[in-house]
Amino acid sequence: MDSLISLIIFLVLLTLGYFIGRRREKRHYQSILEREKEYADMIILHEKKPPPGTSIPYVLVTGSVVVSSDYFKTFIAGLRNLVGGRVSAYESLLDRARREAILRMKEQARALRCNTVANVRIVTTSLSQGGKNQLGTVEVLAYGTAMVFIPEANKPAGPVRLGAQSKPVQRRV
Repeated sequence: MDSLISLIIFLVLLTLGYFIGRRREKRHYQSILEREKEYADMIILHEKKPPPGTSIPYVLVTGSVVVSSDYFKTFIAGLRNLVGGRVSAYESLLDRARREAILRMKEQARALRCNTVANVRIVTTSLSQGGKNQLGTVEVLAYGTAMVFIPEANKPAGPVRLGAQSKPVQRRV
């Protein structure tokens, strides 16, 4: 009788975890899509050198997010480890974390009145392990160099200011 009650509790918690986790993941993806549209005009470059037409100063911007897998994803991933193959539950978790970190980096760049981020890098670190060979908590860090990109035809004659606390910087010719 006790084992039956334990099994029922386990199944109820597993079902609740599945539905609540799916709902929260869907909401987060919707939020990500809305913010990606908002920051679609920001230029993201992976090259080390800034494009011609950028102004100084250059500012380091970062976006970091820490995510943890829910019990249902960990349970499904454990079952998937038995037979091998792609663990799509973790793929969606890492995709959301990567996109969220990039958005946070873009938000910081926009707050500094920059419209371009160059030399963008993404680092993923496992902070804790769930169980044997299982993902626990992971941090995704996106960082790059924020700058103002001004096409040659639109360059101002005076200094360019980044954010409210930045000092004016004269453009080098």
